[in-house]
Amino acid sequence: MSKHHANKAQSGYNKPSWLQRLIPASLSKRWDRWLTRRLPPQKHITLNHRSIFILPSGFGLFWMGLIVLLYLFGTNYQNNLVIALSLLLASVFHTCIIYSYKNLAGLSFNAVNPPIAYAGDDSPFPIMLTGHTRNKHSDTTHQQICLQFSHQRHVRLKHMEQQSVATVPFEHPKRGHLNPGRIKVSSNFPLGLCRAWSYVDLDIHHVIFAKPEACDIVLSSQVSDSDSQYEHGKLRPGVDDYKGLRAYVPGESLKQVAWKQWAQDKGMLSKEFAEPEGLPVWLSLAQTSGKDLEQQLSRLAWQVDKLSQTQQIFGLVLGSTVINQHTGEAHRIACQTAIATYQAYGRINPHFTPSSANIDAEATS
Repeated sequence: MSKHHANKAQSGYNKPSWLQRLIPASLSKRWDRWLTRRLPPQKHITLNHRSIFILPSGFGLFWMGLIVLLYLFGTNYQNNLVIALSLLLASVFHTCIIYSYKNLAGLSFNAVNPPIAYAGDDSPFPIMLTGHTRNKHSDTTHQQICLQFSHQRHVRLKHMEQQSVATVPFEHPKRGHLNPGRIKVSSNFPLGLCRAWSYVDLDIHHVIFAKPEACDIVLSSQVSDSDSQYEHGKLRPGVDDYKGLRAYVPGESLKQVAWKQWAQDKGMLSKEFAEPEGLPVWLSLAQTSGKDLEQQLSRLAWQVDKLSQTQQIFGLVLGSTVINQHTGEAHRIACQTAIATYQAYGRINPHFTPSSANIDAEATS
């Protein structure tokens, strides 16, 4: 899996601990390649014995040391009660290993389409979790599940239903295609003696739109300069282009009725058509002012949103990319996608290294 490094000073970036920084880069890359082969990206993932890792936590290491100390003390002084106590603590530790595994085993993950996100803003990624439920023993379901992208804040599910949606945050992404990388799934349930975790790669790909910046709207057309730029590209009632659906007005022609929607029990709706008024108008990157390319694209993104709000028909010229004149939400998304991906390389989660993922901030869901 390729990596595109970015600025580490971005907000939301959690620095690795001193112990993680001691791990050689070659060893981290080897671990990453092995993990990619063992846990390849999939749209649907269910955790099992091949994908769950368990190690003692810091408290668990102290617990094991206490067991050894009590056992040595009991054998040295021939105290059967102390020996029995050490064996009891050992059995508790062994039971925690089993329950730590059962807490993650069988948990299924599916990615949900994320909402529209703009560069610099927090981008939430909804994840659907499906687990086991027991009607008579609801406390035996999956509990205290933490989800986290590498070096991002984590979200904690204290108690899971049969299906739960967890919104995993990704702070301040950059413009362009984003693959946030693997999600670290971890839990210290039940007593914190063992830490069970896994890495889930749902092959998430999302387009981050350029952050809009208010500016003057600059439209180009073939009309004279004396005409107002806002009069061109407007829509008026017509029969040329399909515009959308609206509520049916009694007395209208039945030819305008959307019978397909009526058959789906969505009520009586009428099809609405429109045609452009005046000559086509264009938004152009070359005519957008800005101190650099990113500011130009941000201002162009704002103009696209503004014209779409007023239902004005327009086209977009972005270098060699030309989007024909149209209007509506689909046209706005197409223009914003073209702006977002203009001279932008695909990115995965910056600084993604499975061995260096840590959890140090808590967001309760």
